[in-house]
Amino acid sequence: MLAIASDHAGFAYKEKTKAFLDTLGIEYRDFGTKTPEAVDYPDFGHAAAQAVSDGTCSEAILVCGTGIGMSIVANKHNGVRAAECTSEAGAELARKHNNANILCFGERLVSWETAEAMIQKFLTTPFEEGRHTVRVNKIHSLTRC
Repeated sequence: MLAIASDHAGFAYKEKTKAFLDTLGIEYRDFGTKTPEAVDYPDFGHAAAQAVSDGTCSEAILVCGTGIGMSIVANKHNGVRAAECTSEAGAELARKHNNANILCFGERLVSWETAEAMIQKFLTTPFEEGRHTVRVNKIHSLTRC
């Protein structure tokens, strides 16, 4: 199951993402927001990221105005590797090299066509493993920097 969430600035793309996932037959859980009224992105980003962290959901897509705030929030959770992306290539490499389990993007920064391409790449690109596994394991092995 995929988690999905947005704030007000990403609400329209979240709704488009849900429709796109429906066409792909992918199950998701919408963690909000439920309207385009102004809200605080951490409330929804934390809820979706926690679902990935605890295994309720395997991956997530988080949308806000820039994608930056949601990625910062999501990366506070254990086991989460959230990538803020602005291109299809970025989304592909986030999966291949970083085993990203949350895709974040900004409605104010990318076209819907780019967002849709990023979602497609994120959902279909496997982790390459190999030399990248050692690096990804180091992300979660340090308790303090």
